[in-house]
Amino acid sequence: MTTSSPEAPAQRRVLPALIGLLLGTFVSMLASTVVSTSLPVIVHDLSGDQNAYTWVITATLLTTAISTPIWGKLADLFNRKVLIQIAIAIFVLATAAAGFSQNTDMLIGFRAVQGLGAGGLAALSQVIMADIISPRERGRYMGLFGAVMAVATVGGPLLGGVITDAFGWRWNFFVALPFAVAALLIQQRTLHLPARATRKVKIDYLGIVLLSAAVSLLLVWVTNAGSTFEWASTETFLMVGGAVLAAILFVVVELRSSEPLVPLTLFRDATFTLATIASIATGLAMFGTSVFLSQYMQMARGATPTEAGVMTIPMIGGLLVSSIVVGALISRFGHWKPFLITGGVLLIAGTFLLSTIHYDTNFALVSLYMALLGAGVGMTMQNLVLVVQNTANPSQMGAASSGVTFFRSLGGTIGVSVMGAALASMATSLFTDRAADLQAAIMGLGEKGAAVAQTLQSGAIPQVSTLPESVRVIVEDIYAQSIAHSFLIAVPVAIVSLIAIVFLPNRPLTRMTTTERVAASEADLATVSVPEAMATLSATGTMPTQDAASPRRARRDAEMGEDV
Repeated sequence: MTTSSPEAPAQRRVLPALIGLLLGTFVSMLASTVVSTSLPVIVHDLSGDQNAYTWVITATLLTTAISTPIWGKLADLFNRKVLIQIAIAIFVLATAAAGFSQNTDMLIGFRAVQGLGAGGLAALSQVIMADIISPRERGRYMGLFGAVMAVATVGGPLLGGVITDAFGWRWNFFVALPFAVAALLIQQRTLHLPARATRKVKIDYLGIVLLSAAVSLLLVWVTNAGSTFEWASTETFLMVGGAVLAAILFVVVELRSSEPLVPLTLFRDATFTLATIASIATGLAMFGTSVFLSQYMQMARGATPTEAGVMTIPMIGGLLVSSIVVGALISRFGHWKPFLITGGVLLIAGTFLLSTIHYDTNFALVSLYMALLGAGVGMTMQNLVLVVQNTANPSQMGAASSGVTFFRSLGGTIGVSVMGAALASMATSLFTDRAADLQAAIMGLGEKGAAVAQTLQSGAIPQVSTLPESVRVIVEDIYAQSIAHSFLIAVPVAIVSLIAIVFLPNRPLTRMTTTERVAASEADLATVSVPEAMATLSATGTMPTQDAASPRRARRDAEMGEDV
């Protein structure tokens, strides 16, 4: 008589629910990536400058960063299934509304609302995964996430470029709507989470306001200092002082709150603290470089949106392959730290090498640099959340998961702002230095030169691929140097990330989901092996008979990373 694997029923329960989560993640990624290659065209059509380009990206990242810990805290208090469905609805409706934007201010506003939903999807998907999949088993499902990442991150920019070239950029904002409807329907039918004990809740509204004020003031200052006002100015004093004051008050409020937005006690755990530091660099590498790589392809190499989507495939390929392979290896062998250290090294290598590129750098080399960076992101991004969830208190799983995601988003937000400000400043300086060369090239165009000069003097981002050859080469060189200069900012942050990863406590991954850990804790079976605990809970719910050595043996095996 044959018996089926005991893992098969568990997989059949997990996969349908996982499909709904994957589709929700796909909606979020697709709606973001589909417009990435068309942003230079969008900002050009809406008469925006480099600061507007940066803020179209930063607005989403800012509200994503601010809302992530809020959603994470709500996940510890309310129905997680309802919350993730609300997040999908907010995200997609705001994305569709952005398609009707008439100017960059309107676009930035809708992108900010979009970020509120994105923060929910980023936080809640991780929390719900911990409910249904144990950290040790997570790797075997990374192939599914890899497929979603491949379709969204590779297909999104390509689809966006084709839509922009064929139908206009506004249609990019509507493409995610049918997928969103499907995600909501599938989640409603398949996502069944265990009931949570009801209790009186208190939302930390003051903490939300103070956190938003601190982050917003900091980013507004970084974006405008050096252009709208001087670095050493009254505006700088007020904004930086206001951000510091809001941050201090936030810490005071969190220490006194009975339901803090970000429980500061989490930082007593070395794993959480070091993973948070490492996540900042990962966010900067993931968001900052990917945003400006697309701009590099169009502004420094004269590519169309469709071509830019194809040219950034090496980075996405590196991310995809590394996340799938490393996830499977972690799940099989239970060792995660060597892969995280390798990812940290690749982050440093990728960001440094990208800071050396020029407009005429051999594209094979650029592709290699992008692949290295993508591999570094793929090895670190999800696994930093994984190691935090492995040690977090189940009652604070939402806050712990969203905390790491928050600092990753914050790192990306600040990174895009700082890199964008550096790019704009460098480009302005180089345009001034190359003014004589540009004037000579424009004069050589005859009557057509006046229109080209007007385009360059308007302050809006030019559409480089349409410029005459003699002018285009100069403009491409200016933007290539500016973008490479901005990449250099990510290098020291990546070094700090590697140091944090090296010092992460090397704790073995548990095979218990969050739900199982809560159940085992309630039954006072925390020191009993997982099979014994689950068998007992499913049978009589009473304490199993065991010899005195069992708890010690279970702890010994757990420390060795072995099944017990």
